[in-house]
Amino acid sequence: MDGMVGYIDQPAGRPMRRREFIVLLGGSAALWPLSASAQPGERVRRIGVLQPAAADDAVFQARVGAFLQELAQKGWAIGRNLRVDIRWATTNAAEIRKQAADLVALAPEVILAAADSTVPPLMQATRTVPIVFPVSSDPIGAGYVESLARPGGNVTGFMIFEYGASGKWLEVLKEVAPAVTRVAVLRDLTNTATIAQFGAIQAVGPSLGVEVTPINMRDAGEIEQSVKTFASSPNGGLVVTATGAAIRYRDLIIRLAAQYKLPAAYWERFFVAAGGLISYGADLIDSYRKAAGYVDRILKGEKPADLPVQAPTKYETVINLKTAKSLGLDIPQTLLTTADRVIE
Repeated sequence: MDGMVGYIDQPAGRPMRRREFIVLLGGSAALWPLSASAQPGERVRRIGVLQPAAADDAVFQARVGAFLQELAQKGWAIGRNLRVDIRWATTNAAEIRKQAADLVALAPEVILAAADSTVPPLMQATRTVPIVFPVSSDPIGAGYVESLARPGGNVTGFMIFEYGASGKWLEVLKEVAPAVTRVAVLRDLTNTATIAQFGAIQAVGPSLGVEVTPINMRDAGEIEQSVKTFASSPNGGLVVTATGAAIRYRDLIIRLAAQYKLPAAYWERFFVAAGGLISYGADLIDSYRKAAGYVDRILKGEKPADLPVQAPTKYETVINLKTAKSLGLDIPQTLLTTADRVIE
């Protein structure tokens, strides 16, 4: 369709069709002018979007939809004054690197990079094109920015949480499963942020009467064997730290938690939607909307070096009642009342 540019990562490399784009935007598709006509003399700006997910991933579709809807609210219309190139790179590291290079080669004026798995390949490909991340666990430790207040380079965006919030995962797990006295924390040693997260979780363990043990997420085999060994003793539970590895092995982790009857707490609601027990974390839809605000400001002349990295302002608790029932857990009414979302 004329003026509509939104590329999906797939073998044919074809443009996203109108029907697919409407699905991406969900029920609010009408808010986004899909076929606005360019006005004479109006400059069409170009942005890129790199997602570590498949094109049919409903979670990431909703996030990108929120991002595009927020841009629409700020006056940007595809085909009139904006061109958007979307790359769905899956969680495969080699594919992410390839799509990052391809996206930079298109010379966009700014790129939305979804997470910690996508920012480094983009930084390798360019040190000049502005990059905005809606989600990052440790932008300073990862080397994206010089400081939160003054990023200093071509990258800025939004953190997924402050480290102190990591201990909250253990707190909500203990609240929903009070019999738990042993918790395995799944972490990624290649990610400095998860090491700090583990430290925060470990620090609150004694006050909750919980012994905390780390499990590394180098590969699927290690995760499976470590969880199996941990589950051989009673009163165990899991906490999954915020890292790309957790997303990559999401289905495996949720399956193992169910298989060994381990109550588990996660950092994002899409784990709970897929069958996990409980999550506490930032509202990432809100983070994508805020990222659209930064993209808008950059297109209007501001520099990413001057836009501070922001911590989330909205956290949410999500509970899966079906999973709780399968684990024999009776969720306290106070927790059900205060939860932001309960999945029946």
